[in-house]
Formats: sequence, C-alpha cells, structure tokens
Amino acid sequence: MTRLFHVSDLHFGRQDQAAIDWFAATVHDERPAAVICTGDLTQRARSAEFEAAARYLESLPVPVTVEPGNHDLPYFNPYERFVRPYRRYGRLERMIERPLDVANVVIVPLKTTARFQWRHNWSWGVVGRRSLARTLALLESADDDHVKLVACHHPLVDRDGGHSSGKTIRGREALEALAAAGAHAVLSGHVHTPFDLEVPVAGGDTIRKIGAGTLSERVREAPPSFNEIRVGEGGALDVVHRWMESPGA
Repeated sequence: MTRLFHVSDLHFGRQDQAAIDWFAATVHDERPAAVICTGDLTQRARSAEFEAAARYLESLPVPVTVEPGNHDLPYFNPYERFVRPYRRYGRLERMIERPLDVANVVIVPLKTTARFQWRHNWSWGVVGRRSLARTLALLESADDDHVKLVACHHPLVDRDGGHSSGKTIRGREALEALAAAGAHAVLSGHVHTPFDLEVPVAGGDTIRKIGAGTLSERVREAPPSFNEIRVGEGGALDVVHRWMESPGA
C-alpha cells in the first residue's frame, strides 16, 4: 500500500502553530511516500511568510509537491502581481507544480490561480487552456498501471451542500478532460473543509473529488486536518480525514 498525505491552506502568517507542529510530527513519525500541498502557503504572500513556509516544507523528510493558491499571489503590490507574481517563492520554486511518481501513483499539477480576472473576486479559480494541456500531457505520458492524481488549489466544480468552489472558470470542462485522460481523482484545497465525493462525468463514469482542510486559524466547518490517501492493490483508493482533534470535541 502507498500512503500519501494531502494537506492544504497552511496560511503562514495566520497558521495554527499547534496544527502545523502536529502535521510535521506525523510526517516524521509515519513517513508517507509523499506530501501533496494544494495551495495557500501564505496569508498575504509576504516574503517572511514564504520564508517560514520554505523552512517548514524543507524540513519534511519526504518528497513534497506544492500548488500555488490565490493567497500566494502578491496582495499589496500590483506590479509584482502582474509582472513577476512568483518572485517571492524563492527556494520553494523547486517544489511548485512538481510532478511526482511514487510507487504505483503519479501526481500531476494543474494550476488554477490567475493574476487577473474579468470579475470582481480574484480569489476564484481559473483553469487556463495551456495549464490544462500541460496536465493532460503529463497524464497521458504516465504508466497506465499507475493511479493518476491531479493536484490543484481550487475545487473544479461546486461541492453539493457545502461551500462553493468559487465558480472555477472552465472547471467542469477540465474535470471532464481529466477523467477522459485517465485521472482517478482531483485533489484540492481552498474551502478549508475536507470532502471526498464521486462526480459523474461523460460516458457514465465518475471521478473522485477530494478536498483537504486547513492547518491555519481560519477554520470553517471542521478543526485542523489533513487527508491520508491510501492506494492499494488494483488501484483501490481510500481517503481518511485525520483531525488534530475530533470534530465537536
């Protein structure tokens, strides 16, 4: 069995230090095959926040891949946001949108952030056509016997009965294309609440939509948490939501 830890929305600058320490200790103790972080490393994309995130992620003793989140684009500096939005990532850059191939699993990135949108809320997601084409090419080049996971920040479609995904532009189109290319599940963050749902796609098939919670102070429906993803023989995929404390405690 291959075990992966899926974490999201660390929000350094507003991190829950107890939760951050708990997750790091769990990674050190249990040594999953990899850590997948689906965005919002920082609260305001400040250099000091990125530096703290870099120190933290570099301390984890397993491979790490990171997706950018909307909070990771410069908030107060329009020039940097439009011209060089990723300058502050620094040494984290090597982890950003990093494809991973571990045991019987391949993890491929899908960028859903945008430095500009023709709508009022720039925190919402966008799937660019070039970004989607890159992800599809990575999926199609992966071994057919691998479980294929796609990592992005924004949920591609709304989660029934819960927070909106933020109306991700071309999200449904992307989900259908990813399923057709052989993706088994799409991992995301952004809504700060864990979920695991089957989404119908064309042809009568389904694709898993798996969301991680947050390790920040900005909790919503649940306490700080992360997902443990277990991939067994024959590609069986099991997701366990792991809480720092039991809900309602």
